[in-house]
Amino acid sequence: MTETEQLLTRVADKARATRPWGWRSLPQPVDAATVARAEAALGFRLPPLLAALYLRIGDGGFGPEYGLLPLLDSAPADEPAAVEQYLANRAEGREDPDWPWPEGVLPISHWGCAMYACVDCLHPEAPVLLFEPNADEADHAWYLDAPSLTAWLGDWLDGTGWYEETNDGVDMEPWPDLRIRTATPPAA
Repeated sequence: MTETEQLLTRVADKARATRPWGWRSLPQPVDAATVARAEAALGFRLPPLLAALYLRIGDGGFGPEYGLLPLLDSAPADEPAAVEQYLANRAEGREDPDWPWPEGVLPISHWGCAMYACVDCLHPEAPVLLFEPNADEADHAWYLDAPSLTAWLGDWLDGTGWYEETNDGVDMEPWPDLRIRTATPPAA
């Protein structure tokens, strides 16, 4: 069994055993057509591990705090689906250039108070970022939560994430790629 398979098994076991706030039961996994529709709407592919979570474990409802957002359909939860939230954030970022939303950064989990865990789908390691908009300005709203989706899931499984009570006061480093990923291209 590969490391990814082992991780997916551990996530599935914990997903079946726990229910984040607001979820009555674990939603059914999505099918490949749903992932394809989501990727078409987003304009980029999901990292393989993220796609596998939705395809094999469930359409959200598991993971840290409130759990993963549904991928394309928000029916099982009051939260907008990940694709819907991404498209709304990109549109708002175009309207307010002081608060741009980086291309390819998909919100996957809501922390409350408008904070989101997001996966950088354009980076090969799929780092997980924390968007914390309660800061004074966008430069101080993006943090590196975990260097990869694999590490982020491992933190949840092991109870070592920054959100755990035992890690109160943990400081995260600002996301170093924010300015590069949100820069306006020069006019032609």
